[in-house]
Amino acid sequence: MEKSITTKNEYNSLDAINTYLKTKASTFECSKEYDSWDVRTNAHGQMEHCIILKKSAMHGMKVHFEKDNTLKMTYIIPNKMMHAYFGKSQKRYRNVLEIITGKIKDTLLAPAQRKAFEEMEQVFEKISA
Repeated sequence: MEKSITTKNEYNSLDAINTYLKTKASTFECSKEYDSWDVRTNAHGQMEHCIILKKSAMHGMKVHFEKDNTLKMTYIIPNKMMHAYFGKSQKRYRNVLEIITGKIKDTLLAPAQRKAFEEMEQVFEKISA
């Protein structure tokens, strides 16, 4: 699940968004980390930062800027071990077991993931333009 929004000018940096989330989103845990989920790099070859908003170990959201004021929100599993098992597979070819567990995961986890994503998405309504 992904969504892009345009932010107000006062929230045009990850630091500004991080301080906003720490004061306004008290129900969620928030931190600024390196983007190890997509491994995005900048022009100098260094890893980009993103904001991680955690509802629990299984439900979270990664937030980063695509353009100047365009914020991209992506659903993730914040726990790296759980993300390895239940996250979106990036493999080109998968074996039968991986296909079956992927379908089971999609049917069982998808409703809870969608609900968590929509709850975390509500936090960003005040900063969108």
